[in-house]
Amino acid sequence: MRYARISLGGRPVFAEIADGIAHVLDGSPLHGRSKRTADRVPLEGLDLLPPVIPGVFYAVGLNYRDHIDHAKAMGYAVAKLPERPEVGYRANNALTGHNSPIMRPAGVTGRFEAEGEVVAVIGRTLRNATRAEAQESIFGWTIGNDVSAREWQNADRTFWRSKNSDTFKPMGPWIETDVDPLAQTTTVRVDGQVRARFATGAMVFDPYDYIVETTKYITMHPGDVLWMGADSTVQLEPGSTVDIEITGIGVLSNPVQAERHPHE
Repeated sequence: MRYARISLGGRPVFAEIADGIAHVLDGSPLHGRSKRTADRVPLEGLDLLPPVIPGVFYAVGLNYRDHIDHAKAMGYAVAKLPERPEVGYRANNALTGHNSPIMRPAGVTGRFEAEGEVVAVIGRTLRNATRAEAQESIFGWTIGNDVSAREWQNADRTFWRSKNSDTFKPMGPWIETDVDPLAQTTTVRVDGQVRARFATGAMVFDPYDYIVETTKYITMHPGDVLWMGADSTVQLEPGSTVDIEITGIGVLSNPVQAERHPHE
């Protein structure tokens, strides 16, 4: 099944996507109690919102060997093969949906990059999960574009603006419940040209490793998301459009625009 969050009459609602139609639901499918209403609208032209607003936005870094090697070559001091699955966090304000613009802030110079990531959407409450429980806990999968301003990343003590500025985390277009993400291929295109392609499952640690480790200390809840990192980075420029495709899930597409300084 595919589930999306759409804007309908100016309000966000969940919908089940089938045969190009959005069947509006009477609640959230993440809590297992939603059903179709009489409302159904064509998918084409709909405003697709981030498919979930997470309670906690978990993010994995340096989880593919090629990305680690590239980061080493760029002089990133902490770029080394991880010995255990350690998760980080991102901010919900950075989320934006399919077809919404990625805004490059006026102060950004240097490398402004995209990373295509598969995203696990948690579907049940978990604490001290076994691997089997971690696998069973996934409600579905979506796509994330981890946008980064690298000079800010290197200059600041934290990732507060380099990773978390508004629009830096497109997610969507929907949640796919019937897919094995570790058997898929991730492709990143800019203006239709392939800039990166890799086996989605070629991770150092897989999603279930992270869920098991995280829930030793932190309770995960339905609607939490876990972004799984990327194999490579792709440079972005204003005026271009970036597409992240993961087979079996879909395509997340976003134009890139330059944000004007408010006092210009």
